[in-house]
Amino acid sequence: MAVYTEVSDEALRAFLAEYPIGELLAFRGIAEGVENSNFALKTTGGEFILTLYEKRVDPGELPYFLGLMQHLASRGLDCPQPVPARDGQALRMLAGRPAAICTFLPGVWPRRVRPQHCAPLGDALAQLHAAGADFAGQRPNALGPAGWAPLLDRCRAEGDQVQPGLVAELDAALAAILAEWPAAGMPQGMPQGMPQGMPIGQIHADLFPDNVFFLDDAAGQPRLSGLIDFYFACTDLLAYDIAVCLNAWCFESDHSFNVTKAHALLAAYQARRPLSEAERAALPVLCRGASLRFLLTRLYDWTSTPAGALVTRKDPLEYLRKLRFFLRAEGPSSLGL
Repeated sequence: MAVYTEVSDEALRAFLAEYPIGELLAFRGIAEGVENSNFALKTTGGEFILTLYEKRVDPGELPYFLGLMQHLASRGLDCPQPVPARDGQALRMLAGRPAAICTFLPGVWPRRVRPQHCAPLGDALAQLHAAGADFAGQRPNALGPAGWAPLLDRCRAEGDQVQPGLVAELDAALAAILAEWPAAGMPQGMPQGMPQGMPIGQIHADLFPDNVFFLDDAAGQPRLSGLIDFYFACTDLLAYDIAVCLNAWCFESDHSFNVTKAHALLAAYQARRPLSEAERAALPVLCRGASLRFLLTRLYDWTSTPAGALVTRKDPLEYLRKLRFFLRAEGPSSLGL
C-alpha cells in the first residue's frame, strides 16, 4: 500500500475543518502509487482524494502540478481538480507533509488492456497536449536524459544482485540512447537542455494504465472517464509522452509488443495532433529512453525501499525486456506508425 505517512483521526478532522466539504464519513489508504501517500476520502459533501506529498516531491513544484490540473480541467480535460480551503488555498500541511484534496473521478483503470482502451487513450493524450499549450508554468523533466546516469550510479552497488550483468547492460544502453537523442537546444522561454525541432509542451510523463480511468458505455465499450496523478508532469517533448504510453500500454503478459494496440493509440492521437516527421523519426529512441527511465526508477526503488515500507515494489526487469525490444526495433513502422 502506498501509505508512507499515517494520519491520526484528530489531525485529519482538524485538517478537514478548513474545507467546505462537509463532515467526514470514511477514510482509507489507497494501494496504488509509489511516490506519495494517497487516501480515499468520503464526506457529506462527496468523494475526494487526499494526497500527502512525500520527501521525493519538491514542495516548490506543487503549485505547478496543482495549477496544471486546474488549467487542463478548465480546457475540458477530465482530470482531478484541487479543492481550495476556505482561505482559497489548495495546498496545506498535514502530519508534517504538504497536502491537498482533489476531486474524485469515477471509473476504474484497466487491469487487462485491450486495443479498445488504446484509441481513447491516444485521443486523451493529444487533448492533454493541446489543452496545455497555453499553460504559463514550466517544469524541467527531472527524470529526463540528464537524470539517467546519476540514477544508474545510485544503483551500481546492488544492481547486479537483481540480475547478473545488469549494470553493464544498462551502461551500454544508456550510451547508445544518449548518442541518438534529439539534439539539445534552448528555444526561447524553455528550460536549458530542451531539444530543437520537435514540439515541446506540458506532458503527463507517467500515463500508465492505473492513471487512466474508464467506464463502459451503453454498448459495453470502454469510455475514458479521466486522467489522474500529474505529479511527474513536466515541460518536455510531446512525443516522449507517446513513448511512455507505448511502453506502458502496448506489451502483453508474455512480453511481446502488440502493434495493434500501438496503432490504435497512435492513430487516435494523430487524428487530433499529427506527428511531425522529426517526431516520427525520433519515436524509436524516445521509446528506448522511456524504457530506461522506468527501469532505472524501478531498480532504484527495488534496491533502496525500506523493508517496512507499505508499498508494493515493481519489477525492474519488466522494463529490461521492453528496452531490449525497442533496441531491436527497426524504424517507426515497427511501432505501429
